[in-house]
Amino acid sequence: MDAWHGLLLIGAGFLGGAANAIAGGGTFFTFPALLAAGVPPVAANASNSFAIWPGHTLALMSYGDELGRHRSALPRLMAAAVAGGALGGWALVHSSDRHFMQAVPWLLLFATLAFAFKGRLLATSRRLVSADPSGKRPLALFLTFALGLYGGYFNAGLGIMLLATLTLSGIEDMHELNGVKNLLATGVTSVALAPLVASGVIAWVPALVTLVGAVAGGLLGGRLARRIPKRWLEGTVIGLGSLLTAVYGIKIYG
Repeated sequence: MDAWHGLLLIGAGFLGGAANAIAGGGTFFTFPALLAAGVPPVAANASNSFAIWPGHTLALMSYGDELGRHRSALPRLMAAAVAGGALGGWALVHSSDRHFMQAVPWLLLFATLAFAFKGRLLATSRRLVSADPSGKRPLALFLTFALGLYGGYFNAGLGIMLLATLTLSGIEDMHELNGVKNLLATGVTSVALAPLVASGVIAWVPALVTLVGAVAGGLLGGRLARRIPKRWLEGTVIGLGSLLTAVYGIKIYG
């Protein structure tokens, strides 16, 4: 890895860490940067998962009280999430670069749509649970497992989709939703990393360089969260996700 690629990864990690601290969508910055730095597709995705993992973990430090209010539901939700995450990590390890890249445009499109319509996802979830609170909880467990599988395999947009799913489980307070979301995302990424580390698929130097930028961006992003209009960053992330979906779609299927 040369100096230019190192600067690229630090910059992408910084932007991704800041984006995650303010609005989410950091993977749209870091994953393509790892590809541009010459990391093979599966290794780039695995390295990206490692680089963004501390963000969710550090965020948990602020949600102790909120998590304590859901002690009875957390074991079931966490079990579903980590089961899916472990399966997703296993699937990534056994994916070829060619097959993974064929899925990338669709994965990016899925994550971009989730990000663009996250407000509607949350509103729809709230309407569904208000009609029948107890009847939606089994569905929430199934969707948590499915999102764990998705997050273990790709991760982009995981937090946004977890928020909508957790609403179905009866959690309404936004701070509590964010706390449980960060806990589940940490669990998913942690168990997914185990087979990735064991298989040696992570490109450690690019991953660590990206991690340094992401931590710095996350720290600064947390301080700027109240100063930067959230809609500006959200618009940037949606635009970038749309552009990447089109670019990789044309490159792979054009």
